Amino acid sequence: MAKRITIDPMTRIEGHLKIEVEIENGKVKNAWSSGTMARGFEALLLGKDPRDASYVTSRFCGVCFSVHQMASARALDAAFGARVPWGGTLLRNLVMGAEYIYDHLVHFYQLSALDYIDIMAVADYKGKDPELNKVKDKVVGLVKRGDTFPLTPRYKPDEFCVNDPDVVISAVKHYLDALNMQIKAKNMGVIFGGRAPHYQSIVVGGFTQLPDINQVARFRSMLDEVAAFVEEVYIPDVVAFGTGPLLPLARAGVGGGHRNYLSYGAFELNESGDKLVFKPGAIFGLVGTKPQRVEPFKPEKITESVRYSWYKKETPKHPYEGSQVFDLQRPEAYSFVKAPRYENVPMEVGPLARGLVDGDPTLLSLINNHGVRPGAVARHAARAIETKKVVEAMYQWCDELTRIMTKPGFRIHDTDHWDPPAESEGAGFFEPPRGALGHWIRIKNHKIANYQAVVPSTWNASPRDERGVRGQYEESLIGVPVPDPENPINVVRVIRSFDPCLACAVHLIDPKTNEIRRFMVE
Repeated sequence: MAKRITIDPMTRIEGHLKIEVEIENGKVKNAWSSGTMARGFEALLLGKDPRDASYVTSRFCGVCFSVHQMASARALDAAFGARVPWGGTLLRNLVMGAEYIYDHLVHFYQLSALDYIDIMAVADYKGKDPELNKVKDKVVGLVKRGDTFPLTPRYKPDEFCVNDPDVVISAVKHYLDALNMQIKAKNMGVIFGGRAPHYQSIVVGGFTQLPDINQVARFRSMLDEVAAFVEEVYIPDVVAFGTGPLLPLARAGVGGGHRNYLSYGAFELNESGDKLVFKPGAIFGLVGTKPQRVEPFKPEKITESVRYSWYKKETPKHPYEGSQVFDLQRPEAYSFVKAPRYENVPMEVGPLARGLVDGDPTLLSLINNHGVRPGAVARHAARAIETKKVVEAMYQWCDELTRIMTKPGFRIHDTDHWDPPAESEGAGFFEPPRGALGHWIRIKNHKIANYQAVVPSTWNASPRDERGVRGQYEESLIGVPVPDPENPINVVRVIRSFDPCLACAVHLIDPKTNEIRRFMVE
């Protein structure tokens, strides 16, 4: 008989997410993903000055604020007819590149790594390295004082958790080092963005702050430090874990899901914009790991279903036609997340989707040489590999900015298109660290008549659609091994591998006893 367990809220993610799974014979038989917090920003924007949108939508989130500002500015660019000068594009790209470094390091070390190591193995470290012994003393001291907040809550380590003291203590050292690196990455964004959170410099038409040579030099100096960490620590750690203790999970493709992938494309490498770091495209039904036919991305193929969402009943609509009228009484609804579909099909978005759409040779080589199947472990690898690609592009953007910023006519903003049109519409697309992000705006009488955003976690965390087809989180959990229902560590590994935008403590509620179980470092 199937046993149903609820994880609410999921921890070490951003926001509020509830996952329910039905377990039978030690594997997940069915799953439900539920976003339990309403956003409502789109409704807030109606009737406002369109130029407010990029500032308001950056408040979607205190972590990935900048990417919404970027997508919103792009939607306004399209609606206003603005053409962002090359200087403005370079500055936008440098700020967004810093966001990639920040997000990917935090996700691997602070949010995910604890799923793969037995942190208490550090107590058994016998080496003489003074830095590592400081780490040992710190962790053991925290546990003795009962102050384990940075390390808990967690699930009980299983057979896939690394418990070699030398490996674990190095990983924990890198966890601490990564904290410093993410600070540097965030400060890099602030140099041009103005402040964090909620940058002030990204607006319709381009950028507001003219750079000077000292800013570029400071940015590049910090880039050197984080680039070295990515090359010498982050990538080796991900490869060592993925091809070592986690290889059985990687080869099994645990957490694969529908195996449909979507990327909007992002990061111009030249002024014409025809050369990008990430290509746009869609892959349907990936089979094996061979390069697949990549279909061109067509925005008109995007629709959103609210069949199982707490919104007023309506047929699936393109985001231009979408609305946000809540209905909390709908009997079959179980999420505030809508169900976006591309050609009526659920898609995965994020680093793995980008890597497969790109046919990234490093990612494909890693997959093919080790027999890895797309799934939870492959997502971590794709994330590390693309961080290096973005870092390399950031050096090109720094060089290009330095070359053009002192020339006559250097521009960062299309000031001729600052005033809102009487009527217009536009869509802005970007590829933030978590995946495909789109904003859509309609303007009437110089005001916002409609505004919709389909964010990466909307794609991945969606509930079922009109046809009852599961969303990507839900499908990715089908077949996941859960030998002990009291310890669903594989469930959270799969969900965290997507880097959901969600937060808080962990507890499981048994549906029969309603008993709450708390997990702490032993």
